[in-house]
Amino acid sequence: MKKILLLSDTHSYIDEKIIKYAKQADEVWHAGDIGDISVAEKLEETGTFRAVYGNIDDTKVRSSYPLNNRFFCEEVEVLITHIGGYPGRYNPRIRKEIQQNPPKLFISGHSHILKVMNDKKHNLLHMNPGAIGKHGFHQKRTMLRFKIDGKQIKDLEVIEFDR
Repeated sequence: MKKILLLSDTHSYIDEKIIKYAKQADEVWHAGDIGDISVAEKLEETGTFRAVYGNIDDTKVRSSYPLNNRFFCEEVEVLITHIGGYPGRYNPRIRKEIQQNPPKLFISGHSHILKVMNDKKHNLLHMNPGAIGKHGFHQKRTMLRFKIDGKQIKDLEVIEFDR
């Protein structure tokens, strides 16, 4: 069983609250718009860190992390990208990949809107953790915490902070 902390859109912001949750997780996943590379470096210090770059990320971040990250966690195939959309409104860049080879868990960021929903057509779960940074229109800073146990994704929690 793995405890996962999922975040996105830090936009160069990290604080001790985020680090505290990261230290409690087995793995930290970042769905892009990291901002300054020092944010990723601090999260890497907490343990296993997986990330993708986003549209605001510079060459340092882009050379360290891919546009798409597809991997297995336990028995769950995961696909993370920054601008991916959501069920019924996938970004054209990712839509074909989801149609041809859907993962069990599809994660994207970018919108700053926390969203978790099933895609019954492609038999996958979509997660967008919202934004944990302070830059953007969102009123609350959010991230997700959950567990992957074999083929199961369970114990989903929303972690929320005021801006």
